[in-house]
Amino acid sequence: MKFKRNLSVFQSCDAEYKDSSVVIFSSPMDATCSFRPGTRFAGPAIREDSIGLEWYSPYFDMDLKKVKTCDIGDLDLPMGDVEGDLKEISRVTKAILADDKKTMMIGGEHLVTLGTIREYVKKYPDLHIIHFDAHTDLREEFLGRKLSHATVLRKCYDLLGDGRIYQFGIRSGDSSEFAWAAEGHTHLRKFDLVGLDKCIDELKDKPVYITIDLDVLDPSVFPGTGTPEGGGITYKELQQAILDMRGLNNIVGADMVELSPHYDASGVSTAIACKVLRELVLLLHYNKNK
Repeated sequence: MKFKRNLSVFQSCDAEYKDSSVVIFSSPMDATCSFRPGTRFAGPAIREDSIGLEWYSPYFDMDLKKVKTCDIGDLDLPMGDVEGDLKEISRVTKAILADDKKTMMIGGEHLVTLGTIREYVKKYPDLHIIHFDAHTDLREEFLGRKLSHATVLRKCYDLLGDGRIYQFGIRSGDSSEFAWAAEGHTHLRKFDLVGLDKCIDELKDKPVYITIDLDVLDPSVFPGTGTPEGGGITYKELQQAILDMRGLNNIVGADMVELSPHYDASGVSTAIACKVLRELVLLLHYNKNK
């Protein structure tokens, strides 16, 4: 499958597909949002506002202009067809992985992660996930749906098995989800990021996929999301976590989900999402060049 660079791209990520080692795409899906929809608008909002973001990161001492990243834009998803959406995300992911490139997906609601993981686990059978979120996302079903933003990590678990999902910042969920995780099915850290250093040491040479639900951030920092949850982490904590993950030797892909830009008229949430995306793209390039 041949992909073309989108006309509107994130910051300076305008390399041709064939020349790029990292490929950005956005998945405009929010069909299972249970409170406030709007994540399908995240991709265009991030691309538009990224003009205000420097391409140089003083954290990484790296420059988006000096790495090859292709932004292929929004996927054309069949609105309202949840399984159809996931199949299209999987189809695109499979094609990118077949070209030995890394994906950097913009959500969309968190369920979009399942579409990528379905293909990643085929290429990397020993895949592990590092998950930052306010919510457990470990339900078996939610509001009568087995496929939901509230079940996505449980569905990923069904593909990966025990002990291969590391969760941080979790502060909301049903009691049964916390109990299930405590049985050893996932490594779940409540409220903060303590233990990330140990996780990085354990997964140092494993294939790792990173998924960041931006509602892991406190709503005072990031109000533009569908299910805000008080008691979250600061931007500085998330930034440091991204830097710390330079200690991983085999980051194979990443996503960033759950920006709903219209719930923050100030534009601060979109600006923060832009910065997180820049740092994740550079992390993927940093890791590739180790």
